[in-house]
Amino acid sequence: MADEAEILFEVKDGLGVMTLNRPRALNALSVGMIREMERMLPRWENDPAVKAVIVRGAGDKAFCAGGDVAFLAREAKDNPSGTGRRDFFREEYIVNRRIYRFAKPWISLIDGIDMGGGVGLSVHGTYSIATEKFLFAMPETAIALFPDVGGGYFLNRLPGALGVFLALTGYRLRAADALWAGIVQAYVPSAKLPLVVEALAKADLSGSPLPRRIDAIVAPFAEEPGAPTLPAMMADIDRCFSADSVEEIFAKLKERGGEWAGKQLAVLQKMSPLSLKITLEQLARCANRSFEDVMTLEYRMSQACMKPDHDFFEGVRAVLIDKDQKPTWNPPTLEGVSRAMVEAHFKPVANDLTFD
Repeated sequence: MADEAEILFEVKDGLGVMTLNRPRALNALSVGMIREMERMLPRWENDPAVKAVIVRGAGDKAFCAGGDVAFLAREAKDNPSGTGRRDFFREEYIVNRRIYRFAKPWISLIDGIDMGGGVGLSVHGTYSIATEKFLFAMPETAIALFPDVGGGYFLNRLPGALGVFLALTGYRLRAADALWAGIVQAYVPSAKLPLVVEALAKADLSGSPLPRRIDAIVAPFAEEPGAPTLPAMMADIDRCFSADSVEEIFAKLKERGGEWAGKQLAVLQKMSPLSLKITLEQLARCANRSFEDVMTLEYRMSQACMKPDHDFFEGVRAVLIDKDQKPTWNPPTLEGVSRAMVEAHFKPVANDLTFD
C-alpha cells in the first residue's frame, strides 16, 4: 500500500469510494491529497453513475488524524518564500466547502482516529458512522493553531458550551459521546462496515430528508455504543466554559474546584495562551454566520498563524517534530496576549478566500 497513491478513488455499484491512503501517517492530509479531491469531487458530483460518496481511511488505526502540519513547519524553515502555507489552507477550505454543499450523500466511515482536518472531511457531510475504534478531537490549541476546517461553524452548533470546551481543551470523544453530541449519526462495529456499504449500494438514496433515509439503511447493522459520559459533565461545562474571556474560564474552573475542574485547568495551562484567546474569539465571531463566512474568517486566521514568529511553529516543533512536549510560548501568559495580537488574526489578507 505504501507504493500506491496517497488517495484512492473507485466507483463501484453506484458508490464513489474515496480512501485516504497514508496509513503510516495516520492518513494525514497532504496538499496533494487535497488537490486530488478537488479534481475528483466535481466529477463525481456531476456523474449520474455515482449516487453517493463513501469516505474511509486505509489501515486499522485512523480515518484521518488531521492535516500534515509538519510539512508547513518544514516549508517555513527550508523555503520561507514558498506558497505551501497559503495553498494548503486555501485548497483544504475549498474542499471543506465543497463537502458542505455536495449535492449527493456524503457518508464517512470513521474506523479510528478522526481529528482536525479529518473532522473537516466528515462532519460537514451528510452522515458519519463511528466504530469501536473511533476517537474524535480538535487538538489544535496544543500546537498554537485553532479549530479550523469549519470548526467555527460546527462547534457552535453543539449542545451548550460543549463546542468551546472541545475547542480549547482538545478533549477526546469516543463513539458514545460523539453520537450523543450529534458529531456522528450511528455506531456500527468495524466488522459490519462492509455490510453497510453493500446495503448502501443496493439502496435508493434519492429524495429527502437524506439522513433519515440513510438511518433506515444503516439501522440493521447499528448497535448501542454504551453510555455517554458527556451528559454528566454538561452542567460543569456550561458553568465554566460559558464565558466572554479565557481568563473568566480559568477563574470559573478555579472557583468550581474538584478533580474535574483541576484536570481542565491543567490541560489549558499547557496550551498556547495566544491560541486559546484567538480560538475563543473565533467561536464568538462565527456564531450564526454562514459556512462560507466562517471559512473566509478561518482562512484569515490561518495566514496570521503562518507568520514566522507565531507560536504555531514552536507548537509543531514541541509536539510533532522534537516531541519534547515542552513548547516555549510567546507570550507565555494570558496576561501577555494583547487585544491587538488577537485582532491581527482577523484582518483581511491579500489573497482573501471568497466564494461565489
